[in-house]
Order: sequence, then C-alpha cells, then structure tokens
Amino acid sequence: MRPAYWLPPVAWMAVVLGLSSEAASAEQTSRFLLPFLRWLLPGAAPEQIAALHGLTRIAGHVVEYAILALLWFRAFRRGRGLGPRASAWLALAPSLAWAVVDEWHQSGLLTRTGSVLDVALDAAGAVGALGVARLGWRVALDGAATLGLWVAALGGGAVLAVDAWAGVASGVLWLTAPAAALALLVRRLRRARARSTG
Repeated sequence: MRPAYWLPPVAWMAVVLGLSSEAASAEQTSRFLLPFLRWLLPGAAPEQIAALHGLTRIAGHVVEYAILALLWFRAFRRGRGLGPRASAWLALAPSLAWAVVDEWHQSGLLTRTGSVLDVALDAAGAVGALGVARLGWRVALDGAATLGLWVAALGGGAVLAVDAWAGVASGVLWLTAPAAALALLVRRLRRARARSTG
C-alpha cells in the first residue's frame, strides 16, 4: 500500500491521541466552549450550557472516529483494491483497536479518565461512517430515517401511555407519535407497491 493511502489514517491516529491528552480535557475545553456557547445562546440557563458542552464533547468522539474509520476504509479500498465489504471490516479493526488504546492512554492521565462508554461512542462513529461508505448515502439515510420513525412512533407511544397514566399533558406529542406511525405505514405501502409493479 502506498504512503498516500496509509499515512492519512496514521496521521489522524496521532491527532486523536493528541486530543486525548490533558490539553483537551473537559476543564480545558470549557475555557473556550462555554463562553462560545453563552455567546451563541445568551438566554440559555447554565445547566443547558453545561449539557451542550457535554454533548459537544460526545459528538467529538463520534466525529473523530468516523473520520478515522473512513480514512482506513479509503486506504484499504483504494490502496489495496479491496471490495467495500472487506474494506469496511478491515477499517473497523484498527479504528476499534485505537479507541481502546486511546481510552487506556486517558486512564493514565490525572485530568482524564478511560471509559467503556467512550469506546462505545467511538465505535458508533466508526460503524456509522463505514455503513454509509459501504452502503451509500441513499441506503444509509433511508435506514436512519426508518429507525428514527420507529423510535418516534414507539417511544412517543410509550411516553403518551405514561403521560396518560400519570395524568400529565403530552402537548404536541399527540401529533408527532401518530404522524411517525403513519409515515411508517405510508413507506411500507409504497415499498409494497414498488415491489408489485417492479
């Protein structure tokens, strides 16, 4: 494999390791992220700003490992000429291994902690990106939309049931949960019609 293919993922692994240093701890990122979030959302409560800071750090895990997995996918796909399936599986291996190494590294620092949850977030970023790379945007987005509709329909239905049992008003949820269920039904009918005509 030529360096043009394997150097980018290796370089990104070094970036990820750098981001797991004490310089990128929650205390350090709060010095610039919290003022930015306060400026961006001046009416937000301090608890909301703190929650957004935490979500931003979580998103960072997902994004950095999505990038790493895609760089390895590119290396195996173009550098080795492998098919998309083999490239995706091979790209997943170093990405997950690096997630474990990264958290192990953080566990040895005073201001950082290693976490199995962080490894799971890293894995989610890698798997999601590789799913898109392997299946294509259209199939991946369709699957994500279907999953989102199922979550909205079933989760919304469960919340509606709990709210009704507790005597709490559910507001707009009375519209969104049935709308998600209706959208799922329409999607299923369209697919069945497409299969019967195709």
